[in-house]
Amino acid sequence: MSRVFIDGLGAVSPAGWGIAALRDSLENHVPLPVCPLARPGWEKPLFVRPVPPPPARPAFFAHPRLRRANAITQFTIAAALEALGEMVSRVQSGTARLGIIVCVMAGSVNYSRRFYEEVIKDPATASPLIFPETVFNASASHLAAFLGSNSMGYTLVGDDGTFLQGLALAAQWLADDTVDACLVIGAEETDWLVADAIRLFHPNVVHSAGAGAILLKKNSGAIAELAAVTDSFPFTQFQTRAAAARRMRAQLPPDAKSELLCTSTQQLPRLDAAESQAWRDWPGVRVSPRAILGEAFQAATAWQCVTACDGIRHNKFAGANVSVVGANQQAIGARFLKPVF
Repeated sequence: MSRVFIDGLGAVSPAGWGIAALRDSLENHVPLPVCPLARPGWEKPLFVRPVPPPPARPAFFAHPRLRRANAITQFTIAAALEALGEMVSRVQSGTARLGIIVCVMAGSVNYSRRFYEEVIKDPATASPLIFPETVFNASASHLAAFLGSNSMGYTLVGDDGTFLQGLALAAQWLADDTVDACLVIGAEETDWLVADAIRLFHPNVVHSAGAGAILLKKNSGAIAELAAVTDSFPFTQFQTRAAAARRMRAQLPPDAKSELLCTSTQQLPRLDAAESQAWRDWPGVRVSPRAILGEAFQAATAWQCVTACDGIRHNKFAGANVSVVGANQQAIGARFLKPVF
């Protein structure tokens, strides 16, 4: 991999809007409170960790393209703008080629559910106005339109590990000089459909929402360096989650007490077993955003990477490993280092 650097970070989470809120919640080491979410036909609610309202209405909410935008798009754009910082004006003026990669798993489920509810009730009155918000590509499309970007833009759909594949793809675009910078975003939103689906497989997992964004460049003002993304080790009938996790772990460097490990565990022994076993001998600091903030699929993996880079930026760690043993597809990891020029 050619040298690729992290130049900006952004986050929206159940802790609040911005990286500072994410950082504070993880430093407290206390799981955030859960909130009830009604499920139609049930007296007993589901429980989630939703994103709180922003402290002040973001200016971008008033953009004509975003007046009907769903929650996942709002999270995506807020995290993206925080990561881009002053580069926003360069992208909007057309003087910077920005690649956009948005990674989702459940995606735009709120409006999808609403649209199909309307179709079932009366197909003749189902609103075509909300249909564009049901597609997986909605958030990436809205973000590109808001920024006026006409460079490369992809939406990757997959399990939790897909965000790291997005980082690898961004590194390739930069190496090929396809773009000047690339924004990789993981985003999800809460809905009773997703919360109920999670309950069927893992009753103790708490569904959550938000977004995380990382801006990658080949040079300038680096926060951290993307040193490696491991191969993807799929879960198959020939390779268990435990075996996939061990193979992912083997591609990352030996243990170091001065480094951080960001895992995808949730303090649930049965669910965490494969990943916990793979990293059982790690002697350094470890953190799992999902245990504090909840399960937000791609957004939660983005929080892992943002946390790793933020720790390096503030000189807390010389390096950080990110480990993801996904929901149903793969084990994959990444490594970030303090940049040396």
